[in-house]
Amino acid sequence: MQRPGIVVRQLAFDLPHVASFRRDDFLESPSNCAALALVDRWPDWPSRIAAIIGPAGSGKSHLAAIWSELAGARIVAGHALSHADVPAQLATSALVVEDVAPGRIDEAALFHLFNLAREDEAYLLLTASQRLDGTGFVLADLVSRLRAVPAVTLAAPDDALLSAVLVKLFADRQLAVDEGVIAYLLPRMERSLASAREIVAKLDTAALSRGRAVNRQLAADVLRND
Repeated sequence: MQRPGIVVRQLAFDLPHVASFRRDDFLESPSNCAALALVDRWPDWPSRIAAIIGPAGSGKSHLAAIWSELAGARIVAGHALSHADVPAQLATSALVVEDVAPGRIDEAALFHLFNLAREDEAYLLLTASQRLDGTGFVLADLVSRLRAVPAVTLAAPDDALLSAVLVKLFADRQLAVDEGVIAYLLPRMERSLASAREIVAKLDTAALSRGRAVNRQLAADVLRND
């Protein structure tokens, strides 16, 4: 029996939530349609190497996963790329290199990858948060290769996309929310898909711990304490 004046909170366990990177789960909008078209157009690319540029949480990894399934490509993080492993990583004649950035990737290994991909007529898809115009890279030959890579840029998500993403993220967690919650969150959140995921996760945790539904008041409480 609960004592008067004592508030009982449920324990909220931080269980892992796995995002789905299937093609059917990708939400198309004007901010990402050019990048999605690039992926869908494969292998009819103007070059066998392409890049998708966008900030963290903008959908680069989702697009890379879609292309990986289409092309049978392996995926390697830029910081994990090594000269010795390049031949094995290109074994399927298609490779994704995620988060290419100066100072966080072995430039000699990346240059070797470019050369081997050209020799083997393999496909490469690079993702990066900044334009690959050579800025910050040291190896001159690599800089010239990077500048020649055709790239598409993910724009900041618009309200329509953020709203659809929020609805999907709540649904993925079996959380029913009304339009008022979405309308409340949109003007108060950072304009990024990463922020949408973070907010939904926090609201899920708060709802579990307080034994409450996700409503406008809970959203206000969570944002106020963020």
